[in-house]
Amino acid sequence: MFEARLEMFRNRLVKVYRHVGRQARRQGIECYRLYDHDLPEFPIRIELYGDRVYISEYKRYHGMTEAVHEQWLEEVYKVISEVLDVPIDHIYGKLRQRKTGRQGQYQKTGEEQEFFEVNENGLRFWVNLTDYLDTGLFLDHRTTRQRVRSESSGKRVLNLFAYTGSFSVYAAAGGAKEVCTIDLSNTYLDWSRRNMILNGFEGENYSFIQADVKSHLSEIPNARYDLIVLDPPTFSNSKRMEEELDVQRDHVVLIKECLRILTPGGLLYFSNNYTKFELDASAIPNAEIKDITRATTPFDFEGRLNRPCFCIKKKNPD
Repeated sequence: MFEARLEMFRNRLVKVYRHVGRQARRQGIECYRLYDHDLPEFPIRIELYGDRVYISEYKRYHGMTEAVHEQWLEEVYKVISEVLDVPIDHIYGKLRQRKTGRQGQYQKTGEEQEFFEVNENGLRFWVNLTDYLDTGLFLDHRTTRQRVRSESSGKRVLNLFAYTGSFSVYAAAGGAKEVCTIDLSNTYLDWSRRNMILNGFEGENYSFIQADVKSHLSEIPNARYDLIVLDPPTFSNSKRMEEELDVQRDHVVLIKECLRILTPGGLLYFSNNYTKFELDASAIPNAEIKDITRATTPFDFEGRLNRPCFCIKKKNPD
């Protein structure tokens, strides 16, 4: 029975790797998601980062003893190694809780500090597959980042809840005249700086602010920015915040503040990972709101992505 299920997994992996891998090679993409719980018997997620493979096993009751489970994992790793033609020591594994969206504090799980460079659309990023639950590069927003890049020429760009600053890198690469990166975590701000430096973006035009976004927005003057990226966690109650953040409850306030500090005609890219999120468009006046979720879904997430994304344009005054 065990062998039969492994063969079923192998066949599935061969099929998706042939299809998704071909699209990735055609587009010059080396970081992409390959498999995400396609088969109920194999509740794992597989992502490729250059010549390394990142596996997340979803926590669940599997009915196996610890020894049997370890054997199961070893066999799964062998199949992945053979199908993808990568050595076992280039496969990294994590156990992750199922959750409704990205949390406010990205969990640290190790102390290896094993960072390495990857390429995405001609830009370079540091990723880490050992120390954190997430890798440092959210693959689901690859297409959104390209949109921001194409819209950033000559613009003043603000990246909120910036994580490791990938949107900031894309904005700078798109010719932004100013990029401000804000996050609550100094760890991730430092990671953002390193990503910017890796791509040659240094100087007074690129600033980094450690702050609680929800409270800091009120300190920013009206019409200060031309383009804003707002990608908050679903929920956060960090001790460094003045009050907790709930994206469903607080999104209208956040969006209104962003519209206030945008220039007329300015763009806000707003996204989050709450699977049951509903945008209260009626409470957001003076704005053109376009749902771009489908348009920003990368090829490797088609049919399996459940995160909303909106492009919100501030209307010019009458």
